[in-house]
Amino acid sequence: MNIQKDQIIGELVAQDYRTATVFKKYGIDFCCQGSTRVNEACDKKGIDTSLVLNDLNSAMQASNSGTTDYQTWPLDLLVDYIVKKHHRYVEEKSLEIKPYLDKIRKVHGGRHPELHEINEHFLAGAGMLAQHMKKEELVLFPFIRKMVAAKQNGTKLEPPHFGTIANPINNMMSEHNVEGDRFRRIEELTNGYTPPADGCNTYRVTFGLLKEFEADLHMHIHLENNILFPKSIELEKELLQE
Repeated sequence: MNIQKDQIIGELVAQDYRTATVFKKYGIDFCCQGSTRVNEACDKKGIDTSLVLNDLNSAMQASNSGTTDYQTWPLDLLVDYIVKKHHRYVEEKSLEIKPYLDKIRKVHGGRHPELHEINEHFLAGAGMLAQHMKKEELVLFPFIRKMVAAKQNGTKLEPPHFGTIANPINNMMSEHNVEGDRFRRIEELTNGYTPPADGCNTYRVTFGLLKEFEADLHMHIHLENNILFPKSIELEKELLQE
């Protein structure tokens, strides 16, 4: 079935992550702005919708090898995966990137003053993400695991102190938007993570790490915004109706 212009971007990527490559190609945000329709995103960017649709449909027709259907995963498994794969990645890579950024800022900051702003944005982002992930690990994710257990065991779901799961989810999505904006700014300041001609090896390594960090963050946010969060809201509604 061909993709239509009025389909929701986040839903398309949730169904088949190969479409994310197409959205990335055109600079269309599929994670933080995943609730937008294809034609709306194209209009906002001044892009010919037919070109994007053609690329999307071509991507969907490509081989399925190497793709993972996260939509079919149990929610507790998806939670564990996000923590062990993406939360650990943020923790480890933040520590690795910080000294590199500090070094090139000190050495090259005179000729490339944008490095000071890049450094400030990354430090702020790393700090906020650390707090954000702890809130997920200590509050939101344990409740999702409780819901899964209640469903499996046929037991009554005890109401959480935060009222409904939509409340922490809305907070998490708001923080995702902040980080999405922050890393779009970093991408602009680094000219798409392209080091300047006079950049040393450390400069190139740092920009490569930043690019990888943003790509992982996009996947991280996509899994939560477009798959985990909507399914968790639906599961809570199902359990409360029983």
